Amino acid sequence: MAATYSFDVVSDFDRQELVNAVDQTMREIKSRYDLKDSKTTLELGDEAILVNTDSEFTLDSVQTLLQTKAAKRNLSLKIFDYGKVESAGGNRVRQEIKLRKGISTELGKQISKLIRDEFNKVQASIQGDAVRISAKSKDELQTVIQRLKQEDFPVALQFTNYR
Repeated sequence: MAATYSFDVVSDFDRQELVNAVDQTMREIKSRYDLKDSKTTLELGDEAILVNTDSEFTLDSVQTLLQTKAAKRNLSLKIFDYGKVESAGGNRVRQEIKLRKGISTELGKQISKLIRDEFNKVQASIQGDAVRISAKSKDELQTVIQRLKQEDFPVALQFTNYR
């Protein structure tokens, strides 16, 4: 009996690295001359980051800072889903930045279809918010990983449980 090998395609991020990136961003906001007096707050929730600041200009600066800190900590910028800018009263603005995690059913179907169309010896099955890829050859799985890395999906993909 021939063994089958598999791996999971997931979309996740390191929560602790995100916490560190948000902390570093807040520290820099408090020390930077142009942002010091803006009374900017960043609140990291379970599924979103809430930014509250004094103008859209400082909001752009805070977004850039957050992206820089996240990139330095090897977090993909695709995890950030920027909501619309809302007025928070008293000339202040706020924005909710949702955190993307997991592969949606539509994206799972898209990945499965891509694999079915291009690789005839490889199977893909959607399992919750992950896609399991299996084949009889590890080389075919490596080829699938390379192919998926070439695609530009709306979420960051990681490959786990490779066995």
